[in-house]
Amino acid sequence: MASLGLSLDEQKAVDRFRKTVVEPSMTKLVILDFWAEWCGPCKQFTPVLEKVAAEYADKGVVLAKINVDEDQFIAAQFQVRSIPTVYAMFQGQPVADLTKARTESQLKQYLDQILAQIPVEAGEAAAPDITPLLAMGEQVLADGDGERAADIFAQIVEIAPDNVPAHAGLIRALLQAGHKDDAAGILAALDPKLADDPGLAQAKSALALAEDAPEADELIALRAAVAADPDDLEAQLALANGLYASGDRDAAATTLLAIVARDRAWNDGAARTRLLQIFEAIGLEDPWVAATRRKLSTVLFG
Repeated sequence: MASLGLSLDEQKAVDRFRKTVVEPSMTKLVILDFWAEWCGPCKQFTPVLEKVAAEYADKGVVLAKINVDEDQFIAAQFQVRSIPTVYAMFQGQPVADLTKARTESQLKQYLDQILAQIPVEAGEAAAPDITPLLAMGEQVLADGDGERAADIFAQIVEIAPDNVPAHAGLIRALLQAGHKDDAAGILAALDPKLADDPGLAQAKSALALAEDAPEADELIALRAAVAADPDDLEAQLALANGLYASGDRDAAATTLLAIVARDRAWNDGAARTRLLQIFEAIGLEDPWVAATRRKLSTVLFG
């Protein structure tokens, strides 16, 4: 890529490209992925690229990513018209367009064909950096898309089967997607060393709370019981458990706070304990948790 007559920013972009793509491609096969933060299909394809690149690392395959918003000059040189756009690069030149390979099997088929034709130097398999994938899974989970988050975390587990945050994320995502039995099965099948890791505490709390999910008619009966006898704190606690397990955390918290306000010591502080379990299951950094903790503090000490 010529650099004569370029601006300072363009020269920096070319230098970065040479370092991250051209130089590695002298001996390796570089999967070059053009993407952007706002691109939904890019985010769906990223786990596939990460996983396959990790599996093919010992065959001399590496992954490089170009953000088209940050490196518009490089994207223009490759005449990128839509994203994701993915090329296979060898010795500084594109040798194949991988954009149509949107599934793991398709991508592997392309790579196998390319590797059979070019003298790529095999390398040692390196542990992939799964930090960006974990962050993506957590963001998708926070956005409320449990199904997609579960797919992301499941792929991370395949890449790094001993990674506790990946298993924890998968369990929580499955619960959010309504697959309680699958989530319980994941936890039950974990190696005891992983299952005892403190990093699974949040997932375990979420699973324990999900066990209280009532049938629709049971929730109706609990509401009726509380309406019939507002002094029945046992019924209120059961209702709060059912409300949370069915997805109404606001109503659950309101009910539990009312119990604490009425009798904080009732049943050895059962309402407060359940609130703390909910906080742990959702995550202490969650804004909803922070706001509800302030309400609890007001009830207890206000």
